[in-house]
Order: sequence, then structure tokens, then C-alpha cells
Amino acid sequence: MQVEQVLNDLKQRFPNEPEYHQAVEEVLLSIEDVYNAHPEFEAHNIIERICIPDRIFTFRVSWVDDKGKVRTNMAYRVQHNNAIGPYKGGMRFHASVTLSILKFLAFEQTFKNALTTLPMGGAKGGSDFSTEGKSDGEIMRFCQAFMTELWRHIGPETDVPAGDIGVGAREVAYMYGMYKKLARENTGTFTGKGLEFGGSLIRPEATGYGNIYFLMNMLKRKGITDLSGQTIAISGSGNVATYTAQKALELGGKVVTMSDSNGYIYDPDGINKQKLDYIFELKNIRRGRIKEYAETYGCKYVADDTPWKEPCTIALPSATQNEINEEDAEALVQNGCIAVSEGANMPSTPEAIEVFLKNKIMYAPGKAANAGGVSVSGLEMSQNSMKLSWPKEEVDQRLQHIMASIHDACVKYGTEPDGYVNYQKGANIAGFMKVARAMMAQGIL
Repeated sequence: MQVEQVLNDLKQRFPNEPEYHQAVEEVLLSIEDVYNAHPEFEAHNIIERICIPDRIFTFRVSWVDDKGKVRTNMAYRVQHNNAIGPYKGGMRFHASVTLSILKFLAFEQTFKNALTTLPMGGAKGGSDFSTEGKSDGEIMRFCQAFMTELWRHIGPETDVPAGDIGVGAREVAYMYGMYKKLARENTGTFTGKGLEFGGSLIRPEATGYGNIYFLMNMLKRKGITDLSGQTIAISGSGNVATYTAQKALELGGKVVTMSDSNGYIYDPDGINKQKLDYIFELKNIRRGRIKEYAETYGCKYVADDTPWKEPCTIALPSATQNEINEEDAEALVQNGCIAVSEGANMPSTPEAIEVFLKNKIMYAPGKAANAGGVSVSGLEMSQNSMKLSWPKEEVDQRLQHIMASIHDACVKYGTEPDGYVNYQKGANIAGFMKVARAMMAQGIL
């Protein structure tokens, strides 16, 4: 395999998809040597087959707003690879959604799911519909219209969607309700459902908790057993960010930043439990903006920027893709940051990652560090299949075990001669080897 040639071919076949190209390049550069050491992979053209999705569904969604006006949005489902299990991946509702973004997310999801030790393939979907400013009725009507097309392409052993940006418990409930009405079955095809109808305990917390569990496995290799004395910068203020903050506080960390799409807050006194409860209410009930936190608690607010130039020892990007650029990464290193663990998908640009690796700081890519969410989704699928519900403690123990297993796989494949663990390389190789071997075993499909 020659990475440059593969990338050039993909760019010619799929132009104007920069996020997809970026995700593919990041993986291929990591696995090039291992891939070329296995000529059987090349003989079966594994690299091209693993980069291109199995299938993509593209469709229009027509719905009626509260004023009686007919509105339309574009929607997609990218079923990337099911070599190790049913397609699995979230749905994203946001104005920024494009096919390129969903292809990158589905590609990443394939390797992330392979790392979890659970039998799940990779997929992603969504729409350029934005829930912001919409009433509950409008969101319900959109979700129901969305499902009138998607329902025929998913199922408990085929493709199991979940939530993502813009898709929380409310949206999952509306979509699942319409799915089971159309499919005439109640088989838990969605994950992230309400506890009353098949959801799993700690699913909302899982991505944030899992990120902290992965972080702690990294820190323990350096002799750090808790977060006491650590100053933590977090971006975002949705589920991932808030539950990341919650677990960080529980382990003794001092969280000083959170953000949303309008800007970030910096609270040098730390965001304690009372302040975090305020953010939960602000974001989940009042649907407000993070600026209101600064107005309430009298701290610094910076509009239209990210928090990565603020001093911290640990950075946990939990908002969106490409939010940490090279300049931000340099600032983090200069300010004494020792670890970056990604709660979001691909939040660091390639240039930023290069800075982290060059300076030998602990850097955990999203496909490893944020795999806790899809891991508990997989556990929700297991519970639905068995028609039972596990207690919170059992789910949390299983999550901790999965995150430790992912960490160990990264160490196995990513340890360099000087002892530094390149978690990016380790995660990519571990995920790739599992999917590639499954594809090889199943023949040319």
C-alpha cells in the first residue's frame, strides 16, 4: 500500500469530502507498515474495501412546522462495514451535516466499535435539520417523517442507530416510537432509549465516564492514581462534556472550562458540583447558552473561541471535529498540559496531533477514548436481546473493563522503542487488524 496513491484515488472518486479524506489519511498513515507486512491483505484489496462504505442511503425528509409550512431537509445513513457485527452508530441532527462528515464518522465508528470487544460494525447517519429553536412538536414531526424512510433499512440484527449531536433521549424516543409502529416490532433497534422502554442505566453518562476511565488508565502508567491537583479544560456542554466533568470532579479534578457553539467560560475557581448542576439545568431544561453561566457566577466568558489557550494540565475536547488546531496544541503544551483525551470525534487537526506526538504528551484519539458511549450501547443491545436490565453497578463495571481492554490494546500496538505509547497508532492498528481479519475470513463481499 502506498498511502498517497490510495488517498489520491479516493479524492478523485469522492471529491469535496475533506473530513472523510482527513479521517482516512489519519488511519492509513498509522497502519501502513503493518498492512504492508501482510501481503494477504493487499491480495484481497482490503484497504480499498475497508475505506469505502458498504452502502449509503440518501433521502429527502418533508415535514410541517408549527405555522403549517412544509419544510424539507436532506438525510443520510452511511452503513460502512459490518464484518464483525450489525452496523452501529449514532444519528446527528445539525445544520453542518454533510455526507463527508457522516462518511468520516462512519469510518471512525468502524474501528472504534472493533476496539470495544463487542460484535458491532460501523455506521453513522443524520440530517441537516437543526433542533435548535424548534418546538417539541416540530421535532416530533421531523423525527417521524425521517423514520418513514429509514425504518426499512435498519433492525436489531441489521443496523442499530443511536444518538449524537442534536439527537438526545427525546429524539431517540420519537424515532424509535415511529420505527416500532412501522416495523410492527419492539426489539430495541435504537440505543439510548428511555429506561421505561428498554434503555440501559448509565448510557447518557457512558461517553464522558468512559473518557475519564481511559484517561485514568493512561495516567496510571505514569504513577498518577487520581485527578487531585489536575486542572482540567473541557470543551462542550452537552452530554459528553457534562458527564466528563461530573466524573472528573468525583475523582478530585478541578474543571475550569466548558463551552458551546457561541464561546467558552473560564472559571479559575473551578466548576464544582453546584455549578455543574446549574449547567445541566441550563442546557437540558432551559436550553440556554453557556454565557449565562459567566453572568451568574461572575467569571470570564470569551465569545467565538475555544478554551485551549487557558492553562490546564489535562485537556478533554468534547465538542466537535477539528476544534483544536496547531496553535491551540502549541499553547496547551507550553501551558504544561500532560494529557489530551478526546471525548469528541476527531476534535484535533492533523497538525495538532503532530504537536502532541512530537512533545511526547499522552494523547488518546477519540476512537479509543470516547468508545464508552457505543460500548454501553452495545451492552444495551445485549440487555434488550435477553429481555432484562442490569443494575447500574454492573454496567459501570463492564464499561470500566472495556475501557481498560481498549487501553491495553493501544499499548500493545502503540508502544515505541523509547517506551512512549503512541495511542493514535495503537488504536488504529488494533481496530484495523480485527476488521481486516474478519473481512479476510468471510471472503470477497
